[in-house]
Amino acid sequence: MAAPVSAADQTHSIKPIASKVLVIGHRGASALRPEHTLASYGRAIADGADFVEPDLVMTKDGVPVARHENEISGTTDVASHQEFADRKATKTIDGQQVTGWFTEDFTLAELKTLRARERLPQFRSTQYDGEFQIPTLEDIIEFVATESATQGRVVGIIPEIKHGTYFQKIGLPMEDRVLAILAAHSYTRTAPVEIQSFEVANLRYLRGKLGKEHKNIRLLQLYGDVKEQPYDVTASGGKLSFGEMMKPAGLREVATYADAIGPNIRSIIPLAADGTLGKPTALVRDAHAAKLELHPYTFRPENYFQAKNFQQGSDPKTFNEAGSIAEIRAYLDAGIDAFFTDDPAIGRKALDQR
Repeated sequence: MAAPVSAADQTHSIKPIASKVLVIGHRGASALRPEHTLASYGRAIADGADFVEPDLVMTKDGVPVARHENEISGTTDVASHQEFADRKATKTIDGQQVTGWFTEDFTLAELKTLRARERLPQFRSTQYDGEFQIPTLEDIIEFVATESATQGRVVGIIPEIKHGTYFQKIGLPMEDRVLAILAAHSYTRTAPVEIQSFEVANLRYLRGKLGKEHKNIRLLQLYGDVKEQPYDVTASGGKLSFGEMMKPAGLREVATYADAIGPNIRSIIPLAADGTLGKPTALVRDAHAAKLELHPYTFRPENYFQAKNFQQGSDPKTFNEAGSIAEIRAYLDAGIDAFFTDDPAIGRKALDQR
């Protein structure tokens, strides 16, 4: 992990290298609507998000759809559909055994019969469960283009390719399909697009495909915990860890193919032993030195997800806007260039009223 910065370095804010700090609607406005639905993306745009984020997985018939994972029992009503009971399976996804229902076992038409539900019912309202379909990447592009015209401002799309190695191995590679869909729509030929992945090889591949010609499409290398590896590295028997990728030499290597990195917010300012916000690491400065922007994830409005010194009361479910604003501003002072938030209205307020 990046080392803490010196006390002298913490006496003033670090400036971002981006010309404008961006608010990214994490899975839309997922604190307020079921994630990865058009309703969630619409709320995010209305609340001022600069980008909305679809996580992409594949259907049996090769269509990229928006779900956080290819296992969908936690985000849809699939378990209540008796006609799909025999689709329940146990699979190994990125080295982990997972039991449930998987998008790659359904055609798009079948998935469209399902309805989304709240992934975190222990913290968030379930009042919209059963109302919204699973959207495709094409659905999202068309929707964002319409909303952009209505709002009178350009809204970017930041798709994440989930489980790239897994989908390649089962004959449903996503990378070329995503590029083809982006190229097919006039909106995404000019609007800002940033493709993300926790893997490395697919981003390198995309960089080669994009070259220097597609100025509107950037690449974001996502980071897991320091001891973890990108799964494509694990699958190929490599030794590279995310911790190594956070060091100056690792960041310089990432900069050969990516435009930005997306670490967990706690890699930038970790929590102290008592759960309060600790001291910033050197990650922002090291990344900026490599000419990489930082787009960390994820700020959430509930007490449970916030550093203890920002929490309000003791109930983990408390919706704590003031705490989220204070936490976001601490990271803005650390020099981040964009940030993922489950409530873009709060992110917008934290940024614009700073």
